Amino acid sequence: MNSKKLTHFILGAMVLGVLVGYLVNLYGAGTSFPDQYVLYISILTDVFLRLIKMIIAPLVFATLVVGIAKMGDASTIGRVGLKTFSWFISMSLVSLLLGLVMVNILHPGIGVELTLPEIAANTGLNKASLNFPDFVRHIFPISIFDAMAKNEILQIVVFAVFFGVGAAGMGARADEFIRNLDMLSHIMLKITTAVMKMAPIAVFSAVSSVIAENGVSILMTYGKFMLSFYAAIFTLWIVIILISSLVLKNRTWALVKMLREPALLAFTTASSEAAYPMTLERVERFGCKNKIASFVLPVGYSFNLDGSMMYCTFAAIFIAQVYGIEMELSQQLLMLLVLMITSKGIAGVPRASLVVIAATLSQFNLPEAGVLLILGVDHFLDMARSATNVLGNGLATAVISKWEGELEG
Repeated sequence: MNSKKLTHFILGAMVLGVLVGYLVNLYGAGTSFPDQYVLYISILTDVFLRLIKMIIAPLVFATLVVGIAKMGDASTIGRVGLKTFSWFISMSLVSLLLGLVMVNILHPGIGVELTLPEIAANTGLNKASLNFPDFVRHIFPISIFDAMAKNEILQIVVFAVFFGVGAAGMGARADEFIRNLDMLSHIMLKITTAVMKMAPIAVFSAVSSVIAENGVSILMTYGKFMLSFYAAIFTLWIVIILISSLVLKNRTWALVKMLREPALLAFTTASSEAAYPMTLERVERFGCKNKIASFVLPVGYSFNLDGSMMYCTFAAIFIAQVYGIEMELSQQLLMLLVLMITSKGIAGVPRASLVVIAATLSQFNLPEAGVLLILGVDHFLDMARSATNVLGNGLATAVISKWEGELEG
């Protein structure tokens, strides 16, 4: 199935999913049928995501070790790492600041007539998992097998860096092993091609189950908030593309076009992980050398989540607006700086963005139960966040490749 066909199939599956989900919710009202439908149809999405996650650990490990071994000396690795993190930190600030600006311009929480949750209501989110000491400990794996079993990308990256540097230091003696790892990465990509044929079915399952469970009415209730956030995300896309074009020049739009399919897959499944193998394949086809792409992309999945970071500032101020709480500009900027730090603990935390928001609200005397206001539509917002994360990481990979003089074409 070529990329154009896949795009059409995914879009068709999404439209069909909305229609079927609406009919199930409408005609199954007052019965247990919608719940039963969601229970069984969501199996298809879960199987697809499990198959993708099955691929990610060996793919990240193999490609990263091969890439680092090809880089050679530690100074090259350090230079690429410094450029990568400089770009990630800069884009984090841009994303957080733009979220702050857009929510103050659009005021999505003003005039929203919703039943506010009790101040002490339980959000069900584990904020204890979000603190700096635990995050630092979490970076380093106890065992590579444990990290792979749990699909902890950041821990796999750390081990792969050490392993790759060690392999590079072995010289010619490690060549055969590196060739075998390179073959492993190609086998994983071959498996990805087969798994991707199931993507439209998974998209239909994901969309129809959400609509069947919540109904279309939830989109109307939160319409202003959702439209405002999507407008903010669209603005962020433009900003990311324009900043990247300062480095990539007239090739930027060609890459954006190539990232269309992985971004669409991330959007429809609300999972940027699902698009990782395809994103890697697309940036390499664009001209990024494997040794750069295999380093920048997996690291970006932990540290360069542009869409998720914009959502943090946008949602936090939205909650303040709904409660009628005025926040001074100085408080908002302080919140931005706090989120700049806490958002780096996103990796490995379930419902990461919501956990970060809940933890931040309490620090600024905002009722953290306000997170309950957005729980119902978080899936639809996560779709936009996931697609944005894919775009941001794809462009970042090309930018670092260009800076290193490793971009072909």
